[in-house]
Amino acid sequence: MTTETEKKSTSYLFGSNAPYVEELYEEYLANPAAVADHWRNYFDQLQHSPATDGSESTRDQNHHSVVTSFAQRAKANAFARAAKEGVPTLEVASKQLHVQSLIAAYRSLGVRWAQLDPLKRRERPEIPELDPAFYGLTDADLDQVYSATNTYFTKQGTMTLREILNSLRDTYCGAVGAEFMHMSDPKAKRWVQERLESTHANGSFDSDTKKRILQQLTEAEGLERFLHTKYVGQKRFSLEGGESFIASMDEVVNHAGDLGVQEIIVGMAHRGRLNMLVNIMGKMPGDLFAEFEGKHAEGLTDGDVKYHNGFSSDLSTRGGPVHLSLAFNPSHLEIVNPVVEGSVRARQERRADPLGQQVLPVLVHGDAAFAGQGVVMETLNMAQTRGYGTGGTLHIVINNQIGFTTSDPRDSRSTLYCTDVVKMIEAPVFHVNADDPEAVVFATRLALDYRMEFNHDVVVDIICYRKLGHNEQDTPSLTQPLMYKSIGAHPGTRKIYADKLTAQGVLTDGEGDEFVKNYRRLMEDGQKTVEPVLTDYKNKYSIDWTPFLGAKWTDSADTAVPLAELKRIGERITTVPDTFTPHNLVKKLLADRRAMAMGEQNLDWGMGEHLAFATLLSSGYTIRITGQDSGRGTFTHRHAVLHDQKRERWNDGTYVPLQNISESQAPFTVIDSVLSEEAVLGFEYGYSCSEPNTLVIWEAQFGDFVNGAQVVIDQFISSGEAKWGRQSGLTLMLPHGYEGQGPEHSSARIERFLQLCADHNMQCVQPTNAAQIFHLLRRQMIRPFRKPLVIFTPKSLLRNKDATSPLSDLSSGEFQPILGEIDTALAAKKVKRVLVCSGKVYYDLMNARKERKDDHVAILRVEQLYPFAHKSFATELAKYPNATEVVWVQDEPQNQGPWFYIQHHLYEDMSSGQRLGYAGRTASSSPAVGYMAKHIEQQKALVEQAFAPKLKGFILTK
Repeated sequence: MTTETEKKSTSYLFGSNAPYVEELYEEYLANPAAVADHWRNYFDQLQHSPATDGSESTRDQNHHSVVTSFAQRAKANAFARAAKEGVPTLEVASKQLHVQSLIAAYRSLGVRWAQLDPLKRRERPEIPELDPAFYGLTDADLDQVYSATNTYFTKQGTMTLREILNSLRDTYCGAVGAEFMHMSDPKAKRWVQERLESTHANGSFDSDTKKRILQQLTEAEGLERFLHTKYVGQKRFSLEGGESFIASMDEVVNHAGDLGVQEIIVGMAHRGRLNMLVNIMGKMPGDLFAEFEGKHAEGLTDGDVKYHNGFSSDLSTRGGPVHLSLAFNPSHLEIVNPVVEGSVRARQERRADPLGQQVLPVLVHGDAAFAGQGVVMETLNMAQTRGYGTGGTLHIVINNQIGFTTSDPRDSRSTLYCTDVVKMIEAPVFHVNADDPEAVVFATRLALDYRMEFNHDVVVDIICYRKLGHNEQDTPSLTQPLMYKSIGAHPGTRKIYADKLTAQGVLTDGEGDEFVKNYRRLMEDGQKTVEPVLTDYKNKYSIDWTPFLGAKWTDSADTAVPLAELKRIGERITTVPDTFTPHNLVKKLLADRRAMAMGEQNLDWGMGEHLAFATLLSSGYTIRITGQDSGRGTFTHRHAVLHDQKRERWNDGTYVPLQNISESQAPFTVIDSVLSEEAVLGFEYGYSCSEPNTLVIWEAQFGDFVNGAQVVIDQFISSGEAKWGRQSGLTLMLPHGYEGQGPEHSSARIERFLQLCADHNMQCVQPTNAAQIFHLLRRQMIRPFRKPLVIFTPKSLLRNKDATSPLSDLSSGEFQPILGEIDTALAAKKVKRVLVCSGKVYYDLMNARKERKDDHVAILRVEQLYPFAHKSFATELAKYPNATEVVWVQDEPQNQGPWFYIQHHLYEDMSSGQRLGYAGRTASSSPAVGYMAKHIEQQKALVEQAFAPKLKGFILTK
């Protein structure tokens, strides 16, 4: 006789689940400990079953055994029931299998029949798999009892087909449409099934909660209507039609507090942003109204429109205080996504919160942008990686079904749902009808619980509509007449829900209208709508930016390090454990670096970097470097991560010397990034804005690759301080140099960065020796302010002996924005021409002068292009009183590189009568030529041009 335990262990063994059992068997074969005990015992027994055919492989035999045994058990269960119920056994077994298939179909396809559109504009699609008749089930079967042990609708184990069908439709075809069957994690899949099926996707809220939801809808609608009548025609990107989003965010804040979250960082585009600021974050309505009337923040050189601005507040929630921060976001809608993730990662690391249980990222999307902008995919791809994971992100889509202005899904995406992109990381999606705010709150709570349970991304897709146009001056009915006819007839979510609560007896007659009147009074008085906002709450993990604010620009900083300390640290970073076996090339590199640290030979670029990093770490500054080859360096110059030649890297096969300087040192992180520029750079910018005491570096594999992240540079790095007052010390390392490697591997587009420079907003630097990079990196942290630093790093100079420096240059001096003539034998009075340049071309000019034995030409290097060091340059230029010609020399084509930026700076510091000229490549539509022979020809020509007795084309005379 079968025991109760045996029944439970085999009750889910029906033929429709064969793929699932085979998946479990694959897991068992790979790792027996990975499956549940009862499955492991079952498969252990199966391993000893006889093969069916000697010609089959062992794996095929075992699979055959699984399926055969599986079918036999299903048949045995069916026979047992048939005997009890007096029904033909084969028919019962067959119909049970069909019922199981019907259940599986609703879990996968029920979303297609879900009642998700508040405008009810589309007919339900024909999906035969959701009709019992598709499986041969008839009305006569509806009241027959079938096994339901693989569902969570009942604890009884059996239900009639009618009950099963009603439960399926309530759960999967109501106001919530769930997509989760694409997930490969059985545990996560079962978790979602249980949460949906045990509740029939219904929150079952009490009266107080329902009134709170109505209050949120009233506030959302009330603010928009107040602004619409008071500030006629002004852009605000109204939330009308999507008011349930405010109820969703209210649940996020409060339920997150219940779950122990202490910080929530939100990124969102324009729509609903003002509503979020006032009704969730507690911004004073009076302050918002003042912005509509022209008031602006003091201390910002430029400022920004009100629907781009960020905000922070501390809120009292059911679970305790929660710090809520809304990130600043420009009109490149989804670009804020990686910025938020970077900020969250910094805060999590500050709290030692690797799973993200205390700091939660929330990203709010529009439907068209979520489907259409590539940075969404890039950010999703980073979600589970070591260097960028944040424990999962809660995504909320305000899906107004119309996209940017007038598009429809046929024009805005190639997928069924706007959220389909998240299936690439197997995130579940909960689509929900915005006209059922209780369903919205239920889905939000479910999604947040999932994120906290599985540390994985999850999506709530709030399907709503947009009452007004893209902005308040748009007329969408011009292109969407029928849709806006439906919208015009829609009473609004608040009224629908208020009427529902009145019918339920939750509200008395007229009580819903009192909600509206009370909120209107608050608006007219400009009073706060969120209670309570904590004004005196102190978060011990918050960063005080006060020391960095208001500091004046200076080029100078005390970056020298005592010689003894350099030697001590140099010894530490060139030592590996006795049990570690480095590559022979690395072994030689370490030996060379040891000699450099002892002062026995000059330091190369890589050692200059390493000593800068090591001394900063010893002083308590954290360092984070990311990029596509940052561990070893694209040109294998760095070798920050060493690989044991006898072990795999995931099996303790790496050693990072910079993490082993001392027990009290600051953390050092170096990550080989995903193959992305835009999202990774946005992430690092967000990180740097939250960690002023961390040297955050992003390194491009080649400088040209930064082109793919231009939006981050334009919208955040170059202008974030002027628009929003946000300081960042983010450092970009962009390999730049004309070495004959073609148009895509030569130029970091110096001209683009210089075009963005103003108001001391950032630094553009092209250092040319090891001492300069050492002092530059240290200066970036030691000075009392934070500005983005763009370093145009070399390629061939990484190993050029002329670009090395003695150890003594690190123990004295500082970074020099202008490097003067180094030939002490050159007679200043004999100099007739001063060549001014930046970068690698300096060494070409030096070698040419040596070959020519030309003592009439001096060479100056501009190491810091912006801010231009006028005082230093004027001092160096004045050393040559008889020089009548000042010539700018560059590798780049004339219409690129620094030339058009720098000529007015040079002219400003020239003496009366001096002429300014140019020597370099002619203008070009491409950054560089692709043929090595042509490159060499051009390089030779520009050097000859620089030294020509008569230089053609002087453009300015002082």
